[in-house]
Amino acid sequence: MNHRHLLPDEIDQLLDDEVGFGAAPLKAHVAECDVCRDAVAHARSVTDLIEKLPHLAPSHRFSERVMAGVPVFVPWHVAARDSIAEWIPAAGRSRKVALVVGAVVAGVLTLATVALATQSDLLVFAADVAIDRVRDLAVTGGSNVVVSLFGEQAFNAVAQRGTFGIALAGALLLLGTGAALASLRALAASARRRRG
Repeated sequence: MNHRHLLPDEIDQLLDDEVGFGAAPLKAHVAECDVCRDAVAHARSVTDLIEKLPHLAPSHRFSERVMAGVPVFVPWHVAARDSIAEWIPAAGRSRKVALVVGAVVAGVLTLATVALATQSDLLVFAADVAIDRVRDLAVTGGSNVVVSLFGEQAFNAVAQRGTFGIALAGALLLLGTGAALASLRALAASARRRRG
């Protein structure tokens, strides 16, 4: 006699009346073990009750309702094909016209892409010119602001120091702004204390 009880899948094998070299030891164990015999009898009674239940057929729209709630992944190439198919008419003459118009648009876009690709040095040159102009405008505007706020001497002092001078001027400006805000907060707090 085996010293362990049957596992659920072994009980299922016996319920399915499977035959084979593995079924004989299981049947022999059930004949000797009261616990496993009761488990098999209980499982058989449950399956018999399930078999006696009426077989219900779902409604004809059941699968449509279930699939409507299931998110379906559509590959990009299928989605692109379906989108293009929606734009192509089904009729013969209008379908030909749509295909000709599509071919013309694709040709024009291809020529424009090729023209831009072959003239990439022109695009790089135009972008460099635009960046230089924007940089010049920013420097001129910044220098005008510094001159109008602090005077010509302050601008010349900052310009002589270069990048270090600009960083130092920015740090001093931030420090002065922070000190002004702190003093305003202190004044507001003291005014509140005097009132309250």
